Amino acid sequence: MTPEPVSASRRAEPVVVSRRDVDPRLLRAFVAVAEELHFTRAAARLYVAQQALSRDVRRLERELGTELFARSTRQVTLTADGERLLPYARRVLEAQDDLVAAAAGAARPLLVDLNSPGLVFGRILERARALAPECELMARFESGLAGSAAEIVAGRLDVSFGRYAGLDPALRAGLDHQPVRYEPMAVLLPTGHPLAELDEVPLDALAGETVYAGAGNPRTTEWTGLARLLFEGRGIEVAPPAPLAVGLEEFERVMAKNRNPVLAVVDFPAMPGAELRPLIAPVPLSPVSLVWRKGLLHQGIEALREAAASLAAEEGWLARPADGWLPAADALVMT
Repeated sequence: MTPEPVSASRRAEPVVVSRRDVDPRLLRAFVAVAEELHFTRAAARLYVAQQALSRDVRRLERELGTELFARSTRQVTLTADGERLLPYARRVLEAQDDLVAAAAGAARPLLVDLNSPGLVFGRILERARALAPECELMARFESGLAGSAAEIVAGRLDVSFGRYAGLDPALRAGLDHQPVRYEPMAVLLPTGHPLAELDEVPLDALAGETVYAGAGNPRTTEWTGLARLLFEGRGIEVAPPAPLAVGLEEFERVMAKNRNPVLAVVDFPAMPGAELRPLIAPVPLSPVSLVWRKGLLHQGIEALREAAASLAAEEGWLARPADGWLPAADALVMT
């Protein structure tokens, strides 16, 4: 149901108010109606009765001394004053959400996904703990930024690491990130594979090989996407989906059974029955960002950002080698 038209005689008399007197609830009602241009849908979005929503909008109009919407029996549109107010209202509400998040989350533990044990992310966490010893920074190990990012947006996880450009834009809209490292890529070869005799494996030497890169795993789509870009035009195939191996022992068993090389990074932990060899000519780079929920304020986040930045500066993590390979989209977000 759309509210009845408002005649000129019923318009609110202008009043002078201080901005600090405007209730954020009224601004939230205004923004919802402005974005939906429909009172019923806006009320459903805010989980309030339509009458209550209409009352809040009327109250805001009275306090501001102007009409924000032009209402008719057929449609609701923003007035010129409503158009001017909308970006300011959004900024106020974003600031309020940040304040609430900070007040609620400042003291709680922060859950950080390190992907896999033994990677450099553990060093970042260790330094962050030293920088903020009063914070409880909890680690977990579940590979795949695509899966972690969805959990971050949903509030079930706080921080992860990985290829930010490989995420769906809808996920990135709810995230912030900080470039951390261009990690040289490698190939994990079964013991006895002919290429394992080399100290470094030229990328073209993988022509004709079928290389496992997480295909079929919904948590690692950003990694599989990077592999497809790297292999394109080089005669290298991405291995078809395999059963998801959980834990090192299962990963070793599946690898020994399939005998496929595995796309990895140079810091991948040692594994029995396999040889890790850096890839060269060119050196493919895995772009890694620190990723967290947009608007999340927590001392632990600041400690992680400082730790990542200091390690990157000390060890040249963001220096790209002259013969480094990186997709254009990744280079853009890592700038």
